[in-house]
Order: sequence, then structure tokens, then C-alpha cells
Amino acid sequence: MTVDQDKLMAFIHQFAGDLGATIAAGGAVIGHRLGLYRALAQGPATPEQLAERAQCSPRYVAEWLRGQAAGGYIGYDSSTGTFALSEEQAFALANPDGPVYLPGAFVLALGALKAEPQITEAFRTGAGFGWNEQDGDVFDGCELFFRPGYLADLVPNWIPALDGVEAKLKRGGRVADVGTGLGASTVLMAEAYPESTVSGSDYHDGSIELARKRAADAGVANRASFEVASAQTFSGTGYDLVTTFDCLHDMGDPLGAARHIRQALAPDGTWLIVEPAATDTVEGNLNPVGRIYYGFSAFLCVPNALSQPGGYSLGAQAGENAIRQITADAGFTRFRRVTGTILNDVYEARL
Repeated sequence: MTVDQDKLMAFIHQFAGDLGATIAAGGAVIGHRLGLYRALAQGPATPEQLAERAQCSPRYVAEWLRGQAAGGYIGYDSSTGTFALSEEQAFALANPDGPVYLPGAFVLALGALKAEPQITEAFRTGAGFGWNEQDGDVFDGCELFFRPGYLADLVPNWIPALDGVEAKLKRGGRVADVGTGLGASTVLMAEAYPESTVSGSDYHDGSIELARKRAADAGVANRASFEVASAQTFSGTGYDLVTTFDCLHDMGDPLGAARHIRQALAPDGTWLIVEPAATDTVEGNLNPVGRIYYGFSAFLCVPNALSQPGGYSLGAQAGENAIRQITADAGFTRFRRVTGTILNDVYEARL
């Protein structure tokens, strides 16, 4: 074997970056849980000052700050010995209710990695591992990861991009939010369209319990209801809009779900499909975003699909053609990509 030393060192440097990022994920989650980012957003601080703000140990906080600065997540001023967040860093790290909140992705990732022994065994056997079997941080992290995007785009951009849907919801329509998880999307739509009713469903009973609490806390429980049901069995018909946010590819029977959605829609109803951004080819997904989604897909999406009947395992990088085919096989006659973000593709399917 002949090894090019320059190429080897370049690869080792790449590995060092990945290893640093892996362990730094834990630091980001600590910053999230203890409010360290939010405390630092108040202004530059020494480790002692930040520890006092966040009511933490100064020695631990010093190590955390240094690691965060080494990774470029915060800044360091050697002349004053203080650490600080730039406006952009604070925007992305310090506000869990903002349109961007990056620590949530690390909560999700570390939660998913807790199942590594079970997923390793599933690689050997081909068995599934259900969403309901995952660690609780997967559910919390999933909402923390996706909710900011929904805040930024669901009501301002995605629904207005659909043909005639926004007007229906403003007048008073019926919405079914399938695979709602902890209910973030259901609550957002109920808040934005007070004349409409939104029914959220998810097969995980623990998520639905929390979703009901979130709706009550938001003051929309009178128009946002929830049920424990799969995408193939949720109740109701005559819906003006059915939504599936980042969940169709997780299902073992997405075709069964699509057929049930078709039956549940009103004749002029619309299915809003939001899926991870992806091309239709492997090579087209070999990029940083594709790497993220393939990683999550191996730990969450494919195992969940394989734990269910149906014979599908689309994975998180299915691509537009695969989603289009599902809708066509279910009897939808119109399908188009209406918009998208760096993380999502947004589709509309109609009867």
C-alpha cells in the first residue's frame, strides 16, 4: 500500500475537526440546558462573571467558554480575558423561541446517539427500532430543531405558496396535522388562523400528551385538538388542508398514509408535504446538508420505517421524484414543489 502523506494528513485534519465537533455537541447542549448562551448574550464576561449570571461553577464554565471559543461559537478578547457572543452567534444560539436555534439540533443528535447499541444490532439483523423506543431527548430535540424553521416559514411563506389555502384558513377551514410530534406546527397554525380548527395526530402517546399541554399553554386548546393515531388511521374527513412535516419519509407505509390523506381531504383540499431538502441522486446529496440527513436517517428514520409494516424505507434523502411517485400511486393528480429552504423542500399535492 502506498500512502500519500499529504493526503493522509489532510484526512486526519478533517477527522480532527469532526471529532472536535462531536464532543462539542455536548457542550452546546450544556449551554442550552444551563442557559449559558442566554447569559452570555447579556454582554461580554469572564468565566467568573458568566458563572455568577448562570449560577454555575466557575471552573466548569471556564473550560466550556474556552472550548466554545476554540470552535468559533463565541469570541475571546485576550486583552480583557472576556468572552462574548457576536450578534449573529447570539441570534442562532441564545433564543430558543427565535427563527434559528442551533442547540436544538445537538439535543436531537445526542438523543439519537443514545440508541447506538440498538441501531448497531439493527444493522446486523435488519430489524427496526421504533420512534417510540428512542430516548426522550429525541422528541424534545426534534421540536427544538424543527420549530424555529416552522416559526420562520410555515405561516409567512409555506402556506401562502399553496393555491388558495391561506384564504380558506383565514375564513375558517379544517386542518389535519399528521405526525405532529409535540404539536409545534399544530399550535402555530391554530394561533395564526383563529377561525380555523386544527387536529394534530401522532402515533406516540407521550408526544400527544405534551402537545395537548403546549396547546393549552398557548391558549388555543379550543381550536387545536389532538389524538393518538397513525398516519394511516387519523380521524376525520373533509379537510381543507392536511399537513405532514418532516415525517412522510419516517413511515413504514407512506403509500397507505397518502391514500388515507386523499380520502380525508375535501374535493378541493390540499396536502402540504414538507420533507428534508434532497436531490434525486446519491451524488447530489453528498454535501454538508446531505451528510446531516443521512446521519439522522440511519439512526432515526430508516429504523422507524423498518419497525412498521408497509415495506417502505424512504429515508431522509428520498428526493422529489420518490415523493411525487407516492402521491401519484395514492391517486393524487397534481403535484408540485412550491418552495423550499436550505433544510426543506415544500410540496403541494391535490386531488
